[in-house]
Amino acid sequence: MQIAFVVYPGMTALDAIGPYELLRSMPEAEVRFVAAGTGPIVTDSGVLVLHASHSFEETPTPDIVLVPGGSTGTLGAMNDQALLDWLRAVHPTTKWTTSVCSGALILAAAGLLKDVPATTHWICQDVLGSMGAVPQRDKRIVRSGKIATAAGVSAGIDLALWLIGEIHGPEQAELSQLVIEYDPQPPYDAGHPSKVTPELLASAKEHLMAEAQAAV
Repeated sequence: MQIAFVVYPGMTALDAIGPYELLRSMPEAEVRFVAAGTGPIVTDSGVLVLHASHSFEETPTPDIVLVPGGSTGTLGAMNDQALLDWLRAVHPTTKWTTSVCSGALILAAAGLLKDVPATTHWICQDVLGSMGAVPQRDKRIVRSGKIATAAGVSAGIDLALWLIGEIHGPEQAELSQLVIEYDPQPPYDAGHPSKVTPELLASAKEHLMAEAQAAV
């Protein structure tokens, strides 16, 4: 099963690397990091670099596509015609077309989420709705046919576990979870806007908007 992780400048590494660590363990998995051309891709930190192993042209029929988000790179990816054309071309034959975080906005920009229930990072929900999707604000994973979208950043790990269960069954998913010792026990419970004070939410919005503006 060929799994194509889209990579692009300014992407958030965990959006792809979290799911990668799980999906690469699936039986007969062939993993590719894909972009318009092969070579280094600088993530949103400006420090961490990933490698595009294959081009879009070399990857015409992936079984699974995963599109990550990016705190500084999503807008550029949403306007990258090579990426959007590739998504439109491969989607009809994928088994699963998926996104993590603001990667859903890239799927929407490709026209794949028109009237489709979907989720994304909490700060992007209104934008997702304005692009024709049907936002599911309180859902961590949303499936609509063969499209599956995940909420922000860390939700990609849950998406990957869910996909393994759908493809290979619960036993394989549980094995994969155990192998990476994914046993979340966070010391704080502030992972969703519904769980925090208005002051903390405002601070988070300010932080995220500053990141986005710095990228423009």
